Amino acid sequence: MMSRRRALALAGSSVIAALSIPSSAVTQTAGKRVVPSRGFNLPGWLDRSDGIEPSGAVLEKLRHLGFETVRLPVNGDLIAGGGAPALRRIRDGVTELVQHGFAVIVDMHPSENLHAALRLDFDAGAERASQAWTALRTVVADLPAASVYPELLNEPPMESEAWLGLRDRLAEIVRSACPQHTLVWGPSPSQGIWEIGQTPPLADDNQIAAIHFYAPTAFTHQCETWDASPLARISNLPFPATKETPAVQERIRALRASGDKQASALIEEQLSTPWSEAAVASEFTRLKHWSETHECPVLMNEFGVLNFCVDAESRAAWTSAVRRAAEAHQVGWVYWELDQGFGFIKNRRSTDGFDPMMTAALLGSDGGG
Repeated sequence: MMSRRRALALAGSSVIAALSIPSSAVTQTAGKRVVPSRGFNLPGWLDRSDGIEPSGAVLEKLRHLGFETVRLPVNGDLIAGGGAPALRRIRDGVTELVQHGFAVIVDMHPSENLHAALRLDFDAGAERASQAWTALRTVVADLPAASVYPELLNEPPMESEAWLGLRDRLAEIVRSACPQHTLVWGPSPSQGIWEIGQTPPLADDNQIAAIHFYAPTAFTHQCETWDASPLARISNLPFPATKETPAVQERIRALRASGDKQASALIEEQLSTPWSEAAVASEFTRLKHWSETHECPVLMNEFGVLNFCVDAESRAAWTSAVRRAAEAHQVGWVYWELDQGFGFIKNRRSTDGFDPMMTAALLGSDGGG
């Protein structure tokens, strides 16, 4: 499977009708519409049959700190195979989050199986995605439109022309049952910030375009463990940085000495532009131009840094720089993710182990301890 991170490395019942999003949970953009913000992703719950639910105490603490949005990956294969119980589980999970005061993005996050089908047998994969949304739309329709946002497909693994056709098909399926819900979609194939430029919006008055931001991957994905990318062999790089930064020079020399020209070349290539807050901000300037040109609001619903081998100060500095750039350009943000490799807490079941430096970087506060 060509995951988002690998692709980046090679180039990221009607129950609560009266509830609405807290006013501070949204970012004004493109005129009258709003975008959910100040959020985190919560994989490993409703996208897995053995997923772990966060404790109510953890959700309360996150909400108290100032987090206001949850992007909740769901699995189309589980929906198709699990029938009514799987749909009920999703409805109950989303309901719980909304009751805690969160806006919720219900993200159709393809399993490895569906991801492969969309790449290798597009028609069959597209039909499976359509069937999943045909089932899931009944759940979304029964949840408050002011708080629940259906995201059509995470990182669509296909060329843009094919994706735009499928995007319109999925939007029609969801919209037919959910006339008031805001539809969320992203560009293909990686949902990268650089891929939005030539992508037209939906023909829909109630939509948000969603992008991911993990640049530079030599920094955000150093020491990754899930494939044979040279990123797995890169470590201890700081942010901000230039080619002349001593830690960078030391790492390049060590990689060259070990014969790893691929990893050393990747660092040098990605440092052709210095890693700085200004460089990050320039990406969001272009994103805002697209948003204004198309009168379509934008959400950054993934960004993050692995915690495997990066120093805490650099990780927080990058996170803060990206968050501030998004806010300065009226882009909502949702961090990837809560408590796994990119996370900022140790365990979704315990209120201990929150990372104050990262919560401060995300929320612009003291992080709550």
